[in-house]
Amino acid sequence: MSNPSARIASGAVHGRRAGSLAIFKGMPYARPPVGQHRFQAPVEAEPWEGLREALRYGPRPPQVPLIPGEPPWTEAEGTDWLSANVWTPDLGGAGLPVMVWIHGGGYQSGSADQPDYDAALLAGLGVVVVTFNYRLGLEGFAQITGAPPNRGLLDQIAALHWVQENITAFGGDPGQVTIFGESAGGGSVASLMVAPSARGLFRRAIVQSASRHFLSESLAHRIGKAIAHRLGAAPTVDGLASRPIEKTIEACSQFIAEDLVGEQVELWLARIAFAPVVDGHVLPQTPWTALSVGAADGVDLIAGFTADEYRLFSTVLGTTEGMTDEAFSATASALAPPGADAAYRQALPGATPMDRTARLLSDALFRMPVAHLADAHQDAGGTTYAYELAWPVPGFDGALRACHGLDIPLTFGTLDTPFMELLLGGSAEARATAEELSRSIRTSWTAFAATGDPGWPRYDPRKAATRVYDTEITDIDNPEADSRRLWANHTFAPLR
Repeated sequence: MSNPSARIASGAVHGRRAGSLAIFKGMPYARPPVGQHRFQAPVEAEPWEGLREALRYGPRPPQVPLIPGEPPWTEAEGTDWLSANVWTPDLGGAGLPVMVWIHGGGYQSGSADQPDYDAALLAGLGVVVVTFNYRLGLEGFAQITGAPPNRGLLDQIAALHWVQENITAFGGDPGQVTIFGESAGGGSVASLMVAPSARGLFRRAIVQSASRHFLSESLAHRIGKAIAHRLGAAPTVDGLASRPIEKTIEACSQFIAEDLVGEQVELWLARIAFAPVVDGHVLPQTPWTALSVGAADGVDLIAGFTADEYRLFSTVLGTTEGMTDEAFSATASALAPPGADAAYRQALPGATPMDRTARLLSDALFRMPVAHLADAHQDAGGTTYAYELAWPVPGFDGALRACHGLDIPLTFGTLDTPFMELLLGGSAEARATAEELSRSIRTSWTAFAATGDPGWPRYDPRKAATRVYDTEITDIDNPEADSRRLWANHTFAPLR
């Protein structure tokens, strides 16, 4: 069987067949952001003559390793970072729903080529799936004098414009686009919901475990200036563009390892130095504020989180190791609403200080920010659905439980990746449960993309009806009532 081909705005591409799917990888949606384009808004990809190969993922964007052991980025990987990938079950058809995945990684790590993001099983359910890379870290999110802010978000918006212009060539309907993402990808989805320049580029959104990390301009400037100082450069386009990318990555890594503890504790706890900046233009307000006044009117939303988000960080990075009662009280005082110390002790009787801290940080950094997103969107009249992934995995001696990132392989059905093998710990019983949960999640996500209804009751802040994914799948009213009550009046303002 010959390779499938398609013609998009920039030229003709050929991909490969995998069963009933046609797959195209590494298609540029913008020019390489190097040279005169470094630290600038994305520029439309140059057209080409002839048939371009679309068989391999594009290179990873420059990035700081998020997890110990990740391979370091090198310039030898290439500069065509801004590329997109498509899986389609009906290349010659038309009108299929489209799902556009935005990967996570703390806004400073990650890429679309990770094996957990293989979209074959999702596309096999009758949707066209798109994944793409965007600029990260200093290149994408640092506040730099002379550069547009939030360049990573601008890349995402450029990718969505590419989808609007080209998805019919792959059998997709540009009027039926759902964006979805996890962690920094979830935060990106929330940002795009309220970004004026993203208006009309998608119809539905799925926010998975979005973090509360949004920076004020003053904090973003301070971080950019500190990293530039490490490079001996001015925090300007001219000053930083003169430094090799590998050197800027080294300076970012040093800042995160040595200087971040002196900045906002929320950033140190997640080991990230970059996030979307509330700049008044690309991102005029935080998602919570903007959603509450109807900024995403007409966009349907699924929003959810895992039960034990922070356990990935506390287990892998050791950030709650040796936690004492006194340290827990200090953490509660610094990050949570008044009364949190007593509330978490009462809600978790007999728990160790480390367990209480993991729950508090799960709420502070992920769970309650997502709950507030759902509240804000629904209160403004938006159609909203909520979920919680509560299934505790057995791997890592059970320490991870329903941790941050568990939803990714379940969303894509990629259960044979190293990450999922770590989570399952070799348990055949856990593997069977994961397969069942994954089938349910994939069915609901693709149904939502097609119809706007994932198959469980709509959310409203009073009942907080929630689909709970555990060893059994149930619909429960307000499963996190204690946490929601404590955090009900908290404001997730930009970090300053």
